[in-house]
Amino acid sequence: MQKRILSSYPTGEFSIAFLSTVKPSNIVSTVNMKKEINLPEVVDKLRNTEYNPKRFDAMIMRIREPKCTALVFKSGKVVLAGTKSTKDTEAAGRRVVDILSRFTGGNKSDDTKPIIHNMVAVGDFKFPIRLEGLSIEYLESTTYEPELFSGLIYRMKNPDVVLLIFVSGKVVVTGAKDESDIRQAFRKISPLIYNCRKV
Repeated sequence: MQKRILSSYPTGEFSIAFLSTVKPSNIVSTVNMKKEINLPEVVDKLRNTEYNPKRFDAMIMRIREPKCTALVFKSGKVVLAGTKSTKDTEAAGRRVVDILSRFTGGNKSDDTKPIIHNMVAVGDFKFPIRLEGLSIEYLESTTYEPELFSGLIYRMKNPDVVLLIFVSGKVVVTGAKDESDIRQAFRKISPLIYNCRKV
């Protein structure tokens, strides 16, 4: 079965063109200041920050360039979300660490680098997909319950990611740790999806 699928898939220009359109749409990462942070003091002195401890333990900090939202916890842990590339994630991490180090007297960005926990990317194959067929063909790797969720869930082992596949042709990859995971996931899923396209 695998040989038939791979031989029917148009490699070459189509593959290269498609992969070039796939980019991360959201990256979640963390940095650790390794010192406690006085959040009321920070929010009192910085713009673009919010802190309401009755609602949420973290202070919300918004960075304009690169665009990013940081959740800053008293413990010194910082969660970064909203960046769209590894380069922007590292730049946002440096920016946040440099700002917070004014209040902790501790780490500078030179010795604190973001750890990426999740990358989300979206691709569009531009043709409708037979989700029922894909589910039957790869029963052990998929979950398809259209009455609960409109997409098919495909759990890939290598790389260790989850793909949400929709009848429209759109595919969302979640759980990637770097951009090579995203490219590899789309390379592996592409022939399977192409074989289950609606014609």
